[in-house]
Amino acid sequence: MTVTFDHEVVIIGGGFSGIGAAIGLDRAGFGDYLMLEEGDGVGGAWHWNTYPGVAVDIPSFSYQFSFEQRDTWSRVYAPGSELKAYAEHCMDKYDVRRRTRLNTKIIGAVFDDEHHHWLLETADGDTIAARFVVGATGVLTKPKPPNIPGLADFTGTVMHTARWDHDVDLQGKRVAIVGTGASAVQVIPSIAPEVEHLTVFQRTPIWCLPKPDAALARPVKLALRRIPGAKRLSRLVSQTFVELNFPLPAHYNRLLHIANAGEKMGLRHLRKAVHDPVVRDKLTPRYDLGCKRPSFSNEYLPTFNRDNVLLETTAIDTITATGVRTADGTEHDVDVVILATGFKVFETGNMPPFPIKGSGGLDLETFWEENRFQAFLGVSVPGFPNYFSILGPYGFNGSSYFNLIETQTTHIVRCLRRARKVGATRVEVTPEANAHYFESALARRKNQVFFQGGCGESNSYYFDAHGDVPFRPSPTIETMWTSRRFDLDSYVFEAAG
Repeated sequence: MTVTFDHEVVIIGGGFSGIGAAIGLDRAGFGDYLMLEEGDGVGGAWHWNTYPGVAVDIPSFSYQFSFEQRDTWSRVYAPGSELKAYAEHCMDKYDVRRRTRLNTKIIGAVFDDEHHHWLLETADGDTIAARFVVGATGVLTKPKPPNIPGLADFTGTVMHTARWDHDVDLQGKRVAIVGTGASAVQVIPSIAPEVEHLTVFQRTPIWCLPKPDAALARPVKLALRRIPGAKRLSRLVSQTFVELNFPLPAHYNRLLHIANAGEKMGLRHLRKAVHDPVVRDKLTPRYDLGCKRPSFSNEYLPTFNRDNVLLETTAIDTITATGVRTADGTEHDVDVVILATGFKVFETGNMPPFPIKGSGGLDLETFWEENRFQAFLGVSVPGFPNYFSILGPYGFNGSSYFNLIETQTTHIVRCLRRARKVGATRVEVTPEANAHYFESALARRKNQVFFQGGCGESNSYYFDAHGDVPFRPSPTIETMWTSRRFDLDSYVFEAAG
């Protein structure tokens, strides 16, 4: 019996992960792919997040593909609109658009053990068959609403930063913003000058470091464009900066103590920026730098010097019809509530993003609940053949997301090339290889800042329900090396029938 499938590879997700995987597959000779995107446009986080002040949180020289480096960024830290434009540019330049289907939500995936392919069910009732599937759904796209009583009863406007309503005019309005994470750090200074009053509800302060940002003048752009090696040099400097600010201090805190210097810098920045000592104390983190991803901003902290900005650290009790009531009984009357409460990351509804049934009907969500989050090099899980992830557990080390995309795509392409060479239709990582990688990742946690005892008060989304932090405990250079050198015999390659 001959069974045909619609595409050799289906990529689920149209953000930079999906775009990068598509380009990598095509360049490696795997042009029969289809990229599926739930939304009405590509760009992932940069399609959904359009709030005031949205911008990349690492230098733009790192936040781009190594093979498609731009010399037209307006700033060191590019605004979100430029990242969205960059995604569209890559779609067109690398001919991804014609092999993309928008407004297509996958609600289930089942592996056919007999014929070695995946059956993907869409919300529209269609079924798409694919030999291989690449999961590229990312983490900064599915808003995580807070569990606050009364939220549905509020008579004013409620919106999440990831679903910003640009028809809402904040001029002269009384606004409450819930959360002080990365999105809030950008939104708060952007809207404070136009609102009548802004109340910031903070549960946990964020480490905020000085932002080495500046407009890129025309001579700089010309130098990047015309001087040989200028782009590579700027990327190297940028990558080094990023590495020193998260991967090394987070994963090697016990050995290098880099975080101590960063904390001193952050506290000095806070002292200079905030005048009121009481407010300054409320903004001072009581957890180690690295427990949560730090933020970089020159405008966030000084915003709390404004007369129309109030920092509220008393817990929210309930949201009433006209405002927010805190646990001490104080009522804050507001017209608009902005939820800067982050996204679903290592939790049900995002990991995995939809029900996935592997070999023998094995359920991925159940597998992770029973065995903890794990995946071989963050890409493959035993029992789920022909399914590869860009951002699987223990895949991302916290550096540039683009480095992750390229290393994981290299990993996937190597597997597909071996499969094509030997005529295999089923590619599955061995339980032994997966277990060895998982154990090696856990063995390194003794050096990570997350497990040094200083993260208990951080309320960090890095920690999953098992108390693990499924980040890859490796420097970036190691992730790059491993993607090109890991033993392909870690996988079993078989032919149908």
